[in-house]
Amino acid sequence: MNKFNWVRWCTAITVVTCTLILSTASNTRRAEADDPIKIGFSMALTGGLAGAGKAALLSMQIWAEDINSTGGLLGRQVELIYYDDQTNPSLVPGIYTKLINIDRVDLLVSGYGTATIVPAMPIVMNYNRLFLTLFALAGNEEFQYDRYFQIMPAGPNPRVAWSKGFFEIAMQQDP
Repeated sequence: MNKFNWVRWCTAITVVTCTLILSTASNTRRAEADDPIKIGFSMALTGGLAGAGKAALLSMQIWAEDINSTGGLLGRQVELIYYDDQTNPSLVPGIYTKLINIDRVDLLVSGYGTATIVPAMPIVMNYNRLFLTLFALAGNEEFQYDRYFQIMPAGPNPRVAWSKGFFEIAMQQDP
């Protein structure tokens, strides 16, 4: 085989190989784009916080249905994966470990309230995951975790905001 044919043959093999690799890679990416975005959390569906937990779950389900009916989030459907934490803080670390390692969720959000958010923090931090939380009163104060984001309509100082109205009314009382 002369040098010119050898170069053409090597070029052809390289082009075919690259084409096969790229087509396989693009098929893999396409399959991943078709996978839903998994959002995982624990929620108090039984126990002392069940009333608020059920309302929070319902609002998340309405949001997911709305997002999915309009094409999804970033073009992907949303799948909520959740477990009842029974308003029992000791169950929360196991639930979040399962969400990360078994369910392989893409995003972690919290259940309702400080009592079930704070126990998840060491797990979330250990895996260096983003954590969106719902109504945790000073939930990150001890941890100072930079991937923690709070959803609470109480401003930057929730302890003061939640108690302010109570103390204003108490001060107006004439015993």
